[in-house]
Amino acid sequence: MTTKRTPEQNRDDDFANIIGGLTEAVAHAEGAPEGATVRVHVPAQIDVKAIRTREGLTQGAFAARYGFSADAVKQWEQKRRTPEAAARILLTVIEREPEAVQRALAG
Repeated sequence: MTTKRTPEQNRDDDFANIIGGLTEAVAHAEGAPEGATVRVHVPAQIDVKAIRTREGLTQGAFAARYGFSADAVKQWEQKRRTPEAAARILLTVIEREPEAVQRALAG
């Protein structure tokens, strides 16, 4: 029996695929041999509120800009939920290179 996936789970998978592709691209640009295994560090915890406030955004604006649900941002900030691995990776990239993420997600 298959379980129904939530939109957040599907989005997390999409982010993981994007991050995986970006990681491979960086490795290639840095001269890593073709097919080399690249390891990605996924932080166990991330301070979503600190990232959001550094951006000067409300929870709703932060969610809309980066493709999260406003409820998820609220739950993460209140420590009721922990972002999935793919979301933590995206949040790390937002923390370090917010302009790059905005460019990548611009429609």
